[in-house]
Amino acid sequence: MTDTSPDPQTDAVAKAAQILADHRSSIDRLDAILVYTLGERFKHTQAVGKLKAQHDLPPSDPDREAAQIARLEDLAKRADLDPEFAKKFLNFIIAEVIQHHKSHQK
Repeated sequence: MTDTSPDPQTDAVAKAAQILADHRSSIDRLDAILVYTLGERFKHTQAVGKLKAQHDLPPSDPDREAAQIARLEDLAKRADLDPEFAKKFLNFIIAEVIQHHKSHQK
């Protein structure tokens, strides 16, 4: 007679593999959302850069940048995201936006 009862170890590994696949699928969808959201954000910041250049406004606005960083840190805390990471991320984006704005001023 052959034992045909399910192997608990195999079942646990299969279940873990499915959970892992589900998490990865969610991560992939969220990555797509991030990329499309950043694309949309940069469309607006490009328009702002062109507008600033047309009206001889400076490419950076330190007061707005500071307010945005404070706002993002607060959002990060509420979203249970490390506020320092959020701050670094926004600073990276702001630096890119300022570079784009400067390119419109030439």
